[in-house]
Amino acid sequence: MIAIFLAEGFEEIEALAPADCLRRAGKEVKLVGVTGKQVRGSHQIGVVCDVLLAEFSSQDLEQLEMVVLPGGMPGTLNLEKSSELQRILDYAAEKSLWICAICAAPSILGHKGLLREKHAVCYPGFEQELTGAVAEQIPVCQDGNIITSRGPGTALAFGSRLVEVLCGRETAENLRKSMQCSE
Repeated sequence: MIAIFLAEGFEEIEALAPADCLRRAGKEVKLVGVTGKQVRGSHQIGVVCDVLLAEFSSQDLEQLEMVVLPGGMPGTLNLEKSSELQRILDYAAEKSLWICAICAAPSILGHKGLLREKHAVCYPGFEQELTGAVAEQIPVCQDGNIITSRGPGTALAFGSRLVEVLCGRETAENLRKSMQCSE
């Protein structure tokens, strides 16, 4: 199961494009509300989550294969201050699960020390928050079990990469073709 965590002020396209890509590829995706069941994005689009973070069970944790953190402000800050989400990130890191973040959200991983000696990308201006990382200038960057991406304009490429690592290159290529992606 893939958990995409949403907090008030998240960047809508960075959450919904990867969710859409993953669901089209047949993956189970849960939108997890960190700040409520209905979460309003940074552009005032409301999204009803599948589950509240407080309802995220130990069974959900055992089925977890990927954590996705969309960026946006103040969404990134609201994600980072959640102690329960921090615990889930610790679990994912300990189990070497996929940990994925886009835009400003890679800063959360940097602050946790998860990017030390790893290549990563983020929204321009947040590079200093990628503590210990080698900052790249590409749309999507994968280093081991960590996948990062630059921002709203890279959300489909980010979603496609998540599909690729979970379902294989052929599935990702078929998805891009069916969605008429230019990349």
